[in-house]
Amino acid sequence: MAEPEVQEESIGALIGRLAEDGKAYARAELGYYRTLAASKLGEAKAGLVLGAAALVIALCSVTALLVGLILSLAPLVGPGWATLIVIVGALALSGLLGWLAYRHIQRLFGGES
Repeated sequence: MAEPEVQEESIGALIGRLAEDGKAYARAELGYYRTLAASKLGEAKAGLVLGAAALVIALCSVTALLVGLILSLAPLVGPGWATLIVIVGALALSGLLGWLAYRHIQRLFGGES
């Protein structure tokens, strides 16, 4: 019984094939991650659109609340004073929240508190 001869590839040919296989694997992985990123981006877009819609509705609600406060105060102090009182109160609340946010961010990045 004669054994078939086994042809051995040269080291250079093996390394070349290994490099080609590595490139093919890298291309496949890159394609997979591109597909995965595109899928996640599609999901993120839907979430961002819904979040933006929620933010717009919330801002409209705050506007309606401020108008309601002005209309509620108007019979007591007049429309001008009611508007001034609500605007000053809203700006004071906005300033306080902005200052607290600034302090929090400053503390987060190691600034003095």
